[in-house]
Amino acid sequence: MNPLDLVGLSPLMKLTSGESEVTIGLLDGPVAVDHPELNAESIRLSGDTPCLPKRSTACRHGTFVAGILVARRGGMAPAICPGCTVLSRPVFTETAPDEEHSLSVSVQRLATAVRECVDAGARVLNVSAGTAQPSTRQERELHAALDHAAAHGALVVVAAGNQGTLGSSALTRHPWVIPVVGYDSEGRPSAHSNLGSSMGRLGLGAPGENVVSLSDHGGVRTQHGTSVATAFVTGAIGLLWSRFPQADVAEVKNALTGCHGRRRTSVVPPLLDAWKAHRMLSATQSGRAAE
Repeated sequence: MNPLDLVGLSPLMKLTSGESEVTIGLLDGPVAVDHPELNAESIRLSGDTPCLPKRSTACRHGTFVAGILVARRGGMAPAICPGCTVLSRPVFTETAPDEEHSLSVSVQRLATAVRECVDAGARVLNVSAGTAQPSTRQERELHAALDHAAAHGALVVVAAGNQGTLGSSALTRHPWVIPVVGYDSEGRPSAHSNLGSSMGRLGLGAPGENVVSLSDHGGVRTQHGTSVATAFVTGAIGLLWSRFPQADVAEVKNALTGCHGRRRTSVVPPLLDAWKAHRMLSATQSGRAAE
């Protein structure tokens, strides 16, 4: 099944391509803004410069995720919300092109980037990054940054990880984040995705296998993983806030996750249904307008 159809994004994308007032903080690698299929005018650069002439794994990763979000419509990439603004905030340490497994970010660098993106006006943060096991002090620093995002009404969407394990991390178990698990084209959790109580209780599933998006050297490539899946949830949030700019953060989060105070007990999160979330927000906002 088309990944956009799998998670109810296709009908929502017919209604909007996103609004520039909705800013997405992309905490990833740098983005090859010269890609011909990338809606480069939607990208603001923060921190490091765009990809260097000699492209790296970090650049490849950042460009792929950016393509899911803001590629030009009509190409091979998902191009979920090209009308939204992406604030590119590179966090990965640069590595050689053949060292994809070496992509990493320090807890301190990630915490700083979260705060900077929130303070720059991002309403949703896309964090497709894993961290090493932090010290107690570093974990407190990361939690404080995520608390800062919550206090400013910014949703934080994070990749669950690709080790195929059962458990959580300092990032995925924070109560404010939406951890994302990868699903295959049949709507089943991918074998490589991490699962656990925090993912089941707080998270969502999204397409994470054989997804096509942009390559840093031009053209497209295929990739899998929870980093890929995370961008589908982030893009859905961008479209929902573009359609319902007056919706508060709790309404958007509840419409997406379907929790509404109910406690989940499974270690597997439900699959994203962006169209269902749109219907719920439409009803909520219509009721508010009628008051």
